[in-house]
Amino acid sequence: MAWLLQLERRRRGTRAGTRALTCFWQAVLGLRWFRDRTDPARLARDHGVARATAYRYLDEVITVLADQAPDLHQALRQAHEQDMTYVILDGTVITSDRLAEKTTSVQGKTIDLWYSGKTGEHGGTIQALSAPSGFPLWASDVEPGSVHDLTAAREHVLPALYAAASRGLPTLADGGYDGSGIGVHTPVKQPAGTQILDVDNRAYNALLRGLRSLGERGFALLTGRWRTLSRITASPRKISSIMQAALVLTHLEHQQT
Repeated sequence: MAWLLQLERRRRGTRAGTRALTCFWQAVLGLRWFRDRTDPARLARDHGVARATAYRYLDEVITVLADQAPDLHQALRQAHEQDMTYVILDGTVITSDRLAEKTTSVQGKTIDLWYSGKTGEHGGTIQALSAPSGFPLWASDVEPGSVHDLTAAREHVLPALYAAASRGLPTLADGGYDGSGIGVHTPVKQPAGTQILDVDNRAYNALLRGLRSLGERGFALLTGRWRTLSRITASPRKISSIMQAALVLTHLEHQQT
């Protein structure tokens, strides 16, 4: 991270000795925030800088890391190059402080745009792709918490997944993505009434569930290791950059970049 920050300072033409912290200590400041969710006021005190400076340094760390995040096509190309037999699509809501922004629901009611009925909290919806092992490969831009996973997937990822499926790389997903389209495999729904699924469909669902369950490891790696993702106190619109920065940190830590 210090090396990336040094490159950024060179790009900006920052003169040596004009910053309160070296690239190394700025990297330490950023890692403390990501790893332990340390309050920026405490970071400022510990590193001997003004609170505004700590926030500015932290924003620089997030931006520098997020700029290194792979885009969707790079992630799918990596999956092909590593001969993955499939990728796993999943979504989650990253909890945030409340944002007083309204929208109209499909029922015509006025609701909080960033409120997620899925979690019962305010936050932003993120889509992610994982390898068969559950290792995270890619994370999307954020959508408000009121946006359904399938709607967010259609906006950010499904068109590329269709092309990948045509080249032999299918996608596994849970029932929330039912109706995604060709190449995206979801469980067969239980029939209405007293009917039961055919034994072949039950076997298919069990197999799909066993393979797809490892996709939960992707978000667990991100949110468990980088505790700042447990709750974002900045603007929910910054969740995209923070998530993608955490993804890059995970890739660096596991030497996957």
